[in-house]
Amino acid sequence: MTDSNPSFLGRISLAVSTFFSILGDGEFAAGVLRLRKSGAAAASAAAAPTPAPAAAPAPAPQPAPTLKEATPDAALQLLGLLQRDARFIDFVEEDIKNYSDADIGAAARLVHEGCRATLREHFTIRPVCDEAEGSRVTLAEGFDATSVRLTGNVVGKAPFNGSISHRGWRVDEVRLPKLTASHNAKVIAPAEVEL
Repeated sequence: MTDSNPSFLGRISLAVSTFFSILGDGEFAAGVLRLRKSGAAAASAAAAPTPAPAAAPAPAPQPAPTLKEATPDAALQLLGLLQRDARFIDFVEEDIKNYSDADIGAAARLVHEGCRATLREHFTIRPVCDEAEGSRVTLAEGFDATSVRLTGNVVGKAPFNGSISHRGWRVDEVRLPKLTASHNAKVIAPAEVEL
């Protein structure tokens, strides 16, 4: 595995750890957002031919979005539930380079089963789009850009016609357990001492 082309399991580990970093750290999330915007701008600038400059009125500046700071307690609580039910952190923190693919696959199957059970117990998760991946759809003007991200050759204004490459996910309900005021959410899993 190289940094420029990580393995499938490496990408899973990177995706999951980045997911929880975004949930728990507002500054990290803002950095990821800046990186995505600069990457998309660079990609569209490289892909689009350079048009001749036209004399057009400058658009009115958009006000900066108001950022709200997320408290990390819910993210830490979810990490604790994933550790309890799936040994998720044990799996991600384990140095797996000396294990065979079969051993890693067997462990991943157990972690997957526990993570899936935890998510289903504490969240109601539904696809954003009901249509199957690969289905052709038309996005009318005013579509919800927070729920649908346009990819590929995005030119012009809606309506857009394209195919669903990923159905997306949304959370309809969250059922995290209530915590006592004295609960230390930063302790995801207590150390165990056998006597």
